[in-house]
Amino acid sequence: MLPILLFLLVIFTLMFGYPVAFTLSGVSIIFAVICSFFNYFDLSILFALPSRIFGILTNETLVAIPIFIFMGITLEKSKIAENLLYNMSMLFINFKGGLGISVIIVGALLAASTGIVGATVVTMGLLSLPSMLKQNYDVKVATGTILASGTLGQIIPPSIVLILLGDVISSSYQEAQNMQGIFSQESVSVGDLFAGAIIPGFLLVIFYIIYIVYLSYFRKDLIPDNNLKKKLEFRDIFLSLFAPLMLIFIVLGTIIFGVATPTEASSFGALGAVFLAFVNKKFNINILKESLIKTSKITSMIFILLIGATIFSLVFRGLEGDIYVNNFLTGLPGDIYLKLFIVMGTIFLLGFILDFIEITYVVIPVVAPVLLSMGIDPIWLGILIAINLQTSFLTPPFGFAIFYLKSVLPKDINTIDIYKGVIPFIIIQIITIIIIVLQPEITTWLPNKIFN
Repeated sequence: MLPILLFLLVIFTLMFGYPVAFTLSGVSIIFAVICSFFNYFDLSILFALPSRIFGILTNETLVAIPIFIFMGITLEKSKIAENLLYNMSMLFINFKGGLGISVIIVGALLAASTGIVGATVVTMGLLSLPSMLKQNYDVKVATGTILASGTLGQIIPPSIVLILLGDVISSSYQEAQNMQGIFSQESVSVGDLFAGAIIPGFLLVIFYIIYIVYLSYFRKDLIPDNNLKKKLEFRDIFLSLFAPLMLIFIVLGTIIFGVATPTEASSFGALGAVFLAFVNKKFNINILKESLIKTSKITSMIFILLIGATIFSLVFRGLEGDIYVNNFLTGLPGDIYLKLFIVMGTIFLLGFILDFIEITYVVIPVVAPVLLSMGIDPIWLGILIAINLQTSFLTPPFGFAIFYLKSVLPKDINTIDIYKGVIPFIIIQIITIIIIVLQPEITTWLPNKIFN
């Protein structure tokens, strides 16, 4: 039970508010040293740490992360999101629930342009919440809509989560094939996950819009009728949509169709974001400096978390935790769906207290090889986990998107109202997961078509 004790000890220490990265690494090393005194852990295992950390820092796939972050921050600074939200709201202004619909669509476009949840949520909160409250949207609906649309960056490519998951799922798939004695191995890439996430991401957007339309027709106490009538300026709308759509096409198209790797495509995206900022006359040395500093901070945070998670994973495996999990899952009665349900339920519950990076690099490398060795499609599993991790940004009490939005909200808006507002959208995400479990082709059809 030592691996389980280590895991519980890490979670218990996190409750005291210590930084996650240092908690993962510090608790794991101390626990390993203590266990070594009782001959339960071989400290020579820790000699593998330098090579593992070096592997993280030189991983070509992970190099795309800071470039995508820079792209998203540059788009935020250049006011492209602001122009997009305004013009999209004008397009739907004559529809019931039009502002809510426009917030969801803009959130999806920003997700596909940047892939950064924090930037999208803060931007949408600053720009759209005052307008939604002015049109008498219920606070719970307004905040829930902003949070749900902002977290679409978790599932809609180019997503930081999908990049990290692509790295982990790829390693887990190779390990699973080794467990099966398969030496002529297949591989899975970030491009596969990007292609597999497009239809599920589109489904989530459709479900969100259906929910807003339902409220606007049947719950007018939450979304009153909009009495504003304005003439549409299609030229402005087209121009505001053209730039992000072109950026999406360049970034995703080059990855999905094999023209460029995610790292190379992210470079195209960063250059495109700088170019658009120049066109909007919103780019100068100060903005470049701010973008680089913010990119460095976010990237440092992510990679420190990855190093901490790697240390935890190494100690966990040194205590034979992976064997424990393997025996537990394979020993469960019933078919593969029961095992998948237990794993997905565990990830969902951990999302209440852990960040998606810790779950991705602590939990998934342990459970994914076992599930994949049972014949589960790696793309299907990766997308299911990605949507599940998306809920971690919304689930109280530690939903990171909630903290992002709370930082820019008026003080008179209660946190409990935000919690109530995200519940319907969490339910929609769970329904989407169930649909994908029942119809795996939703995630596998497009990658199979593109990559044969």
